Amino acid sequence: MALQEFLVGTSFLVIQTVVNTFGIVASAGIGVGEKVCMFIMLVPSAYMQSMSAFVAQNMGAGNPVRAKKALGCGILTAFAAGAVMGIFTFFHGDLLASIFSKDAQVIAASHDYLKAYAVDCLLTPFLFCFMGYYNGCEKTLFVMLQGLIGAFGVRIPVVYLVSRLEDPSLFQIGLATPASSAVQIALCVGMFAVLQRASSPRTGV
Repeated sequence: MALQEFLVGTSFLVIQTVVNTFGIVASAGIGVGEKVCMFIMLVPSAYMQSMSAFVAQNMGAGNPVRAKKALGCGILTAFAAGAVMGIFTFFHGDLLASIFSKDAQVIAASHDYLKAYAVDCLLTPFLFCFMGYYNGCEKTLFVMLQGLIGAFGVRIPVVYLVSRLEDPSLFQIGLATPASSAVQIALCVGMFAVLQRASSPRTGV
């Protein structure tokens, strides 16, 4: 979990470095946007930590079925919260940005970036609950690997490629985050299918 936070922080530092070349307003807009994102991330982060503890307890007690039910319930409730935050962030991100800045241009730039992050609000409930589930199942190596792939295989390359476009927007830069989440979710779903197949009883001919 600590490594995951490190990877996310590192990738966002790279994003900030790239955006710094866009000018002062864009740089300040990203800075404000990241502060808002850190606040929004508190909910899925709490789900991830709670899921990890709950799943570990149930796996240790020999009750994997209950652990899987917790994953499903966690995703549903986290998605409900994420949908509310995502909709509010997409349409009223300027209000959130105004908490940290009073400059109209900076607020507008931050809102542009936050519109992309609003999409990620719909994805992080799945990703973070899966990560908590796998941490609880002692699949920490997989959690580390999918985090590495998301940060250095998707998020940073997408930011770089977008920055090479003519007149890229902060919204386009911000899309690197949901793109990374989508890939990581696909990996998590694939891992879940593999574990399900491995745990299913095999019948002989």
